[in-house]
Amino acid sequence: MLPLAIRHLLSRKRQTFLTLLGVLLGSMSYVVISGMFIGFQDFLLEQLINNDAHIHIKPKEEYITPHSLDKDFFGSDFAYIFWDPPPSGQSSNTYIEDPSQWYKRLEANPEVEAFSPMLSKPILIRMSKNVFNATLIGCDPEQQARVNTIGDSMVKGKFTDLSFGGNRIIIGVGMEKKLGARLNQTIHVSNPEGTETPFKIAGVFKTGLKPVDDYRVYTMLADAQQATGAKNELNDIAVRIKNYTKAGALAQTWDMIAAEKVESWDQINENFLDVFKIQNAIKYLMISVLLVVASFGIYNVLSMTVNQKRQEIAILRSMGFRPLDILWLFFLQGLILGIAGGLLGIILGYFAARYISTIPFGGGPFGGTGYLLMSLNPWIYFQAMCLALLSSCSAGFFPARAAGKMSPIEIIRNAT
Repeated sequence: MLPLAIRHLLSRKRQTFLTLLGVLLGSMSYVVISGMFIGFQDFLLEQLINNDAHIHIKPKEEYITPHSLDKDFFGSDFAYIFWDPPPSGQSSNTYIEDPSQWYKRLEANPEVEAFSPMLSKPILIRMSKNVFNATLIGCDPEQQARVNTIGDSMVKGKFTDLSFGGNRIIIGVGMEKKLGARLNQTIHVSNPEGTETPFKIAGVFKTGLKPVDDYRVYTMLADAQQATGAKNELNDIAVRIKNYTKAGALAQTWDMIAAEKVESWDQINENFLDVFKIQNAIKYLMISVLLVVASFGIYNVLSMTVNQKRQEIAILRSMGFRPLDILWLFFLQGLILGIAGGLLGIILGYFAARYISTIPFGGGPFGGTGYLLMSLNPWIYFQAMCLALLSSCSAGFFPARAAGKMSPIEIIRNAT
């Protein structure tokens, strides 16, 4: 049956080649486009997962409603109270009230790999006449280096040098460039009250994320508390767990039993991660169009082959071929086109992806390696092959079924 199916395909070489080319291009396009999208997504996920903690524990955000102060001012004797203007603002603390309870909970949890108490405050950084906004993060350097990859991102100095104290500070490459600063120079940090504190630059980091490299600076927790006037306060506990995929469930559990606000990395970046869904929708839409075109080509080729081979079908039926045999004969032709086109497509797609990954690229606002990021995940190639087979089988089924239904008597009658 296979030699006969191949002979039918070779009898119309031009149409067979064009159909094969359509399946090939569809599979190749899926490999390249999926590799590009997934490579970009993997890079962003790596940045989100490694450059920040998996879970953040912060003070609960509670806000004053128009009637939340009624009882405090008027008791329960007044049924209708109207404020002009109504009260508003935040009523909760800006710091974690009892961090020691969290320390005990985190130390006892086997899922927790490391945690770091932090104080994050907006500041102004001044050097000479250059003044810029920044976020000062006070932390335990040893623990912070375990919570995220900031220790591996150092390009000058060591992150753990902050442990020596003495108002040392570590800045990003973006902030270094804006200030025109160098290692061991002194910069001045101003808190919202306007109090300035001198800090010595002990190191420079580069994460590849512009918002981090340009606006985030690190120092010892005690030095940050002193400089911002928030003595013995902290407003964040950064937690790293052993399996980041469990961060969402663990954060929801802690959020229900604690007075603080607990969020995982995927909850914090929920809106950002929605971009991945849009990218995937665009990818599947583009590939669907290519595969529909390829399927239409297979359908046309097999339909024309069935019409042109009517007399041959009659001869085969007369020789004892069953309708199922005729169906399998023409279905096999579509399957051959799908297998050959799919294999050639994923092979060429692999080499195309490898070549594209060598093309210099600026990396955009997220930094990156300087080249287009391409994923070579084997699952992409498996999906491409499955889609090629699906398109060829679905397109080849209907002409094959029509051929299988033909009887020798009907073919002879129509021919006369």
